[in-house]
Amino acid sequence: MKPITLLVAEDHAIVREGLIALLKQDSRIQVIGEAKNGRQAVELARKHEPEIVLMDLAMPLLNGFEAMRQILKCQPNTRVLILSAHSDDAYVQKAMSLGASGFLLKQIAAQYLPEAIHKVAKGTKIFSPEIAKRLSHQNQKVREFGKEISSIPKALTCREMEVLQLVAEGKANKETAAELCISIKTVEKHRQSLMEKLDIHETAGLTRYAIFAGVIENPLRDEALGTEYFSG
Repeated sequence: MKPITLLVAEDHAIVREGLIALLKQDSRIQVIGEAKNGRQAVELARKHEPEIVLMDLAMPLLNGFEAMRQILKCQPNTRVLILSAHSDDAYVQKAMSLGASGFLLKQIAAQYLPEAIHKVAKGTKIFSPEIAKRLSHQNQKVREFGKEISSIPKALTCREMEVLQLVAEGKANKETAAELCISIKTVEKHRQSLMEKLDIHETAGLTRYAIFAGVIENPLRDEALGTEYFSG
C-alpha cells in the first residue's frame, strides 16, 4: 500500500523534530517535508503536494490559518490537520470554517497521532475530546463569535493578511518589504488598505485586531489543554 505523504509545519524545532521522529516509525506514513513557518509551509505544499499537512497555528511570518487557506485554495485535495496548543472555541471554529480536517491539542498521547493521520486520510474528521464536546454543545453566543471570526479572511486578500501579521509582529515597513520581496511603497498601500477595510487607523489597533482574529498569538492567553484523543 502506498504510504500517506505528509508535510509537518511547526515553528519549534524540538517539537517538529519529535513529531517527525514519531511519524517515521509508522511505515504507512511518509514525511516528505518540514516547514518552520507558515510561508515555507505554503511553498513546500505547492512543491510536494502532500496528502496531509500537519499544521501548527501560531507560526511566524504567516500564521497557520492563512497558510491553510492558501494551501487549500491551490490544492483542494490536500487535507490539513491542526495540531495546536490553543483550545479556544474561536480558534477551532475558524480552523473548521477554513476547511481543516480536524483539530488536535498538542498534549494528546503520542501513539494516537499516527492513527489520527490515517483516519484523516480516509476522510474522517478528528478532534480532541474536549473540543468535540464543545462543538456538539455550543451555545448561540459561541456560534456567533465563531461566525464573526471565520468571516475575517474573506474580507482581506492573502497579501493583506501577510502584511497584517508582520505589522502585528512589530515589523517596520522596510522589514516587511524585505520579507515579502515587495517595495516599501507597496507595503504602505497594503497598510492603508487594511486600515480602510477594518476601520482601524493605528498600528496598536491593527495588533489588537490580529490577536482577536487569531492572526498572531496572544501572549496573555490562558490555555486549557486536553490530554485525550477522539475521532468523529
